[in-house]
Amino acid sequence: SKQTEKAPICFLPTCHQGLPKLPLPDLKDTLDMYLRCVKHLLTEEQFNKTQKIVKQFEAPGGVGELLQGKLVEKREKTANWVFDYWLNDMYLNNRVALPVNSSPVMVFPQQNFRAPIDSLKFAAHLISGVLEYKALLDCSHDLPVDCARGQLAGTPLCMEQYHRLFTSHRLPGLEKDTLVAQESSMMPEPEHMIVACKNQFFVLNVVINFCRLNERDLLIQLEKIKKMAESGEDRLPPVGLLTSDGRTEWAEARSILMRESINRDSLDMIERSMCLVCLDEASGPELSDTTRAMLMLHGGGAAKNGGNRWYDKPMQFVVGEDGCCGVVCEHSPFEGIVLVQCTEYLLKYMIGSPSKLVRAASVSELPAPRKLHWKCSPEIQKRISSSADKLQRLVKNLDMNVHKFCDYGKEFIKKQKMSPDAFIQVALQLAYYRCHGRMVSTYESASTRRFQKGRVDNIRSATPEALAFIRAMTDGKLNSKKMRMLREAITAQTNYTVLAISGMAIDNHLLGLREIAQEMKMEKPEIFKDAAYLISNHFLLSTSQVPTTVEMFCCYGPVVQNGYGVCYNPQSDHIIFSVSSFHESPETCSAEFVKHLLQGLQDMMDLCNECSTDPNTAERRKGPKLEPHSQARQLEKTLQRESDPTKGKSPAQTNVQIQSQSSAKVKKNNEKK
Repeated sequence: SKQTEKAPICFLPTCHQGLPKLPLPDLKDTLDMYLRCVKHLLTEEQFNKTQKIVKQFEAPGGVGELLQGKLVEKREKTANWVFDYWLNDMYLNNRVALPVNSSPVMVFPQQNFRAPIDSLKFAAHLISGVLEYKALLDCSHDLPVDCARGQLAGTPLCMEQYHRLFTSHRLPGLEKDTLVAQESSMMPEPEHMIVACKNQFFVLNVVINFCRLNERDLLIQLEKIKKMAESGEDRLPPVGLLTSDGRTEWAEARSILMRESINRDSLDMIERSMCLVCLDEASGPELSDTTRAMLMLHGGGAAKNGGNRWYDKPMQFVVGEDGCCGVVCEHSPFEGIVLVQCTEYLLKYMIGSPSKLVRAASVSELPAPRKLHWKCSPEIQKRISSSADKLQRLVKNLDMNVHKFCDYGKEFIKKQKMSPDAFIQVALQLAYYRCHGRMVSTYESASTRRFQKGRVDNIRSATPEALAFIRAMTDGKLNSKKMRMLREAITAQTNYTVLAISGMAIDNHLLGLREIAQEMKMEKPEIFKDAAYLISNHFLLSTSQVPTTVEMFCCYGPVVQNGYGVCYNPQSDHIIFSVSSFHESPETCSAEFVKHLLQGLQDMMDLCNECSTDPNTAERRKGPKLEPHSQARQLEKTLQRESDPTKGKSPAQTNVQIQSQSSAKVKKNNEKK
C-alpha cells in the first residue's frame, strides 16, 4: 500500500532532549474516571462495594493521599516515575512463555524463492539493510527522530527505545527477568549476528578487520553456514527450544547450562549479538496469511522450526526456504512502532537498493563462521524434551484468523468526520458483544513517548457510550438515534485517547499507587484487592493498531486464556485484522469473532451511508462534546506554553499517534461471571 501521510522528521543528538517528564494525574480525577470505567462492567452489588472502597481510599489524610504524596516525590527524583513499575508489571514479572503469549511478530509479504540460493540472497540483502539501519542508530545525528502529528506537528518523541533494538536481551530469572541493555558507549559494539539453521547456531561476524562485510561476502558466509548445518556432523540438540518455555523453567535450565564453560561461551555469544537471522526450512504447501502468521508466532513447533529460535533476543529475522519471512520481536525493550519503523526501513531498503552481489571488493580469505557448541547433560536433554512438548501444545492451542476487510478502509471513515482508530475500536466492542452478549475490559495501548522514557498507557475502549451504541444496534432504535450514539461513542473513545497520550489515563497511575504501597511494605490497599480491580485488569480483549506504509502485518496471541488478541492495520481502502484466541477455551472462537466483526463493520457503514443521504434524519455531523477531565485540559495549556519558541523550551505535542503494543498485562485474575 502507498504511504498516504508522512510524519514530520526532525533530528536530535539525544533521545530525551527537551522532552517534559511524564505528568502525575490528580488522585481524585483518576479515581472518578476509574469508577466511570468499571461501573457498566460490574453488577450493582459489586459497584456499590467498589464505590465505598474508593471513597475510603481517597479520604483526606487516608492511604490514597499518602501514596500520592510518595509518587509526587518519585516524579521529582526520576526521569519517568512509572517506567520501572510498568516494565516489571507488563513483562519482566510475567512467567508465561514468550512465543504467542508475549512476543509479537511482523509478517512480510510472501516471497517467491525459485531456488534454494534465493532465500540466502534475500537473507544477505536483509542483513545489509540491518547494518545500514544500525549505522543510523549508532550515529544519533543521522537517525530520523519520530515526531508528533496533529496540532503541534514536528515535536520530537523519545527515541530511547531504538537504542535497545540491537544491543539488548531479556535474561530469564526464577521470579523476575532482567532487561539487559548496553547503556554505556564505553562498551564495545557487537560485531556479530547469530544465524540459526536446522536448530544449530553459528556466529556470523559482520565486521572483520574493521571492515563491514559486503553483500557478496555475507552470501558466501551464509552458504558456508547452511552447508555446515546440513552436513549432519556433530548435530547438537535443539537448545533454542528452552527459550520457548516458561520464564522460570528457562531460568532453571539456563543455570544448569552455565555450569559448563563451553555453554557459557555459547550463551555469551548469543546474548551479545546484534540479532538473530533464522534460516527456516519449508513448512508445507499451504502458506495463507493465517498460516504464515502462526508460523512466525511459534515456528510450527519442534517438528518444524520452533527450535530454530532464541526468544530472548529482541530481533529475530526469519527467512524461510518457502518464502515465509518476517520478524519475531521480544517486546520488553521497545514498542510496536519501533518494530514497524525498523522493518519498514529494511523492506524499503531491499526494494530501493538493488542486491549487490557482483562487487569484487571483499575481505580476502573470509574465516569460516563458527558453530556454537553445547554440552547437554541428561537433565538438559529432559528439559529440552519437556519444552518441545509444551511448545507443541501451544501450537495446537493457537486459534488464528487473519482477514483482509476490503469493503472500505480509513478514507471512508475519515469522510464521516470520525477517527479511524476510534471507529474500529467501537466495531470491536460491537463484535465482542454480539459474540458473548456482554462488554468486557479492553486494552488498547497509546504511546506516551512525548515524555522522557515514555512507553505506553491503556486506552479503555469499553466505554459507557460504546455500550449505549451497541445496545441501540440490537434494540431496533431509529437510525438517527443509532448515529447519534455512534458519534458519542467515537467522541468518548477519542477523548480517552487524548488522556492516555497526555499521560493522564488511569492504568499507570493506579499501578504506581499499588507498587509504591508494596515498596513501603504496606498491606495491599483494599482497592487493589477488590473484584472491580481484578475484573478491570483481566483483558479479555487486547487490541493494537499497527499501521504500516509497506505491505506487511503484525499479530500476537491473546493475553489471557479466555480472551482475544486483535491487531489491525488500517489502510486507505482496506483493513487487515489479525485475530487470535485459544482452542482450549470453550468461550472463544476466532472465526466467529471475525464473522461478527465483518458484519458489524458492514452495519456501521450502512448506518453512516443511510444517515448521510436521508433528508429526514435530524442527525448532525458533530456529536456532543465530551470534555477530558480538568487535569488534561490544564496539561494542554501548559504544553502549549512550553511550545512557545520564545521560552527556549522544546515543544510537546497535544496529539500523538496511537502506539500499538502487542501485548497487555498478563494476569491470573478472576473474570466477571
